[in-house]
Amino acid sequence: MSVTARMNRLFASDGKCFDVAIDHGFFNEVSFLSGIENMQKAVETIVTAGPDAIQLSIGQAKLLQNVPGKQKSSLVLRSDVANVYGPTLPRHVFSQLIHNPVEQAVQLDAACIVVNVFLIPNQPELYHQCIENVCRLKPDCDKYGMPLMVEPLVMQPNEKGGAYMVDGDINKIVPLVRQAVELGADIIKADPCDPVEQYGRVIEAAGGKPVLPRGGGRAPDDVILARTHALIQLGASGIVYGRNVVQHPNPNAMTRAFMAIVHEGASVDRALSILNGGRSN
Repeated sequence: MSVTARMNRLFASDGKCFDVAIDHGFFNEVSFLSGIENMQKAVETIVTAGPDAIQLSIGQAKLLQNVPGKQKSSLVLRSDVANVYGPTLPRHVFSQLIHNPVEQAVQLDAACIVVNVFLIPNQPELYHQCIENVCRLKPDCDKYGMPLMVEPLVMQPNEKGGAYMVDGDINKIVPLVRQAVELGADIIKADPCDPVEQYGRVIEAAGGKPVLPRGGGRAPDDVILARTHALIQLGASGIVYGRNVVQHPNPNAMTRAFMAIVHEGASVDRALSILNGGRSN
């Protein structure tokens, strides 16, 4: 079975996708729970806003799939749980796949499965485990026609602040993205780089595979909207944002503002107008 059918459910007719990540509770990090303490409410809010996809863990996926109607967002299933997000790394670090991840994704009618590849300083064993995870997933993804989204994460040492301290070095991001493609990724969920104007190199490294930049930590509205607009203009096929949606005072409006940038090419001013309740024009 080809991945095309599920890719068509994930990406709109314009080839773009906005995936709202609400899988942060999977990682045993208290700071990640802000805005998603009540998962039923969080999922309902985002479903109402109508993004293309919602990214959830195995234990929360039914909150989306139990919603009636055929127009709701597609499910992206998180396949791996890790313990690398605190201010210091534990003695033993891991990135563990759930059991039979692709079969469980099929049972849940997921449109895609996502897995991390962590590149953390001085953690080669963790990196190796992540590569093994991708290699284990790929044959089953092909067998069942399940798109494989690989998330190459280049991180700074946890001691600099922990919990998703992204290293925006383009020379580290590009080869990790290329490696993910070489391993068989159908979709790349990649770090933003600093400066963002270099992101075209990430798109090039993906070799035609759709690239969905990550949102990272919560940023001011104008900053994250401007970054998103720039990324789309540079060739990104959409975005995967979590905390910049669920931790926003108005997640519904923020989702609609991002959707306008991703699918309509909206300007930053227009997106801010949507966010603030003004008329879009």
